[in-house]
Amino acid sequence: MDAFTDRLFWGNPAAVCPLDAWLPDAVMQAIAWENNLPETAFIVPAGQDYELRWFTPALEVELCGHATLGAAHVVFHHLKPGSDRVAFHTASGPLVVDRAEDRLHLTFPALRSEAAPPPEALLRGLVGPRPVAVYRSMDYIVVYENEEQLLAVEPDQGVLRTLDLRGVAITAPGSAGDFSSRWFGPKLSIPEDSVTGSAHCALVPYWARRLGRDRLTGHQFSPRLGQRRTIRLDCELRGDRVLLGGATREYLVGTVRLAPEDLDQRPKDSEYKEAVPR
Repeated sequence: MDAFTDRLFWGNPAAVCPLDAWLPDAVMQAIAWENNLPETAFIVPAGQDYELRWFTPALEVELCGHATLGAAHVVFHHLKPGSDRVAFHTASGPLVVDRAEDRLHLTFPALRSEAAPPPEALLRGLVGPRPVAVYRSMDYIVVYENEEQLLAVEPDQGVLRTLDLRGVAITAPGSAGDFSSRWFGPKLSIPEDSVTGSAHCALVPYWARRLGRDRLTGHQFSPRLGQRRTIRLDCELRGDRVLLGGATREYLVGTVRLAPEDLDQRPKDSEYKEAVPR
């Protein structure tokens, strides 16, 4: 799937694997490693809903936006055609996706962020202009004065990989919308992500508070499309929830074929986490 886009080869790619029952964790990690996409989502029926888990090439994560959008597309178009709402049960609680014509709307938890002194490794890892503020949430949120400074940042992936939080979201006031961002996640084998829905769980509350508005337009710069091109996210802060809207395009439908002897050839768990970001 290409998520947060209505154009093929844009947005952010994710694989979605519907299962009747969970495979061993090691097998799902090996599949995600083989897919070599930012995220591979696995879904299993749970009554009328689904359980959902996400794996990067390196490890399992607790929240992912674009792969949730992709999973909802698979439900709406393949598993339950004609449906317009699906609930996923995840490590981050229940996540609901609604369909309205050609757009999907995710409901995610709003995450608090707190001002924090920047770790020395964070400043060394973001080579370029000095930020005006740093916050801690699921990721470090690093605020710059404008988009030109945002684009001038050169991440040192080896240094950023040593930080204690999941990743680094850098952000600034937007020229095409309310705010812009980039996201780096070398610990997850995602050097720079194309669209990071989960990062907006903290970005949207920050910008809503700063701008005094609950409806916002975010643009994330995408290395997949070139440095000056962005992917748009329609955002809304609604109480303790963040709503994100986007479209999806289906790229490929196929079958994963596994034999028992294949599973003995997979890398050890530690090798995924130690691998150089791809």
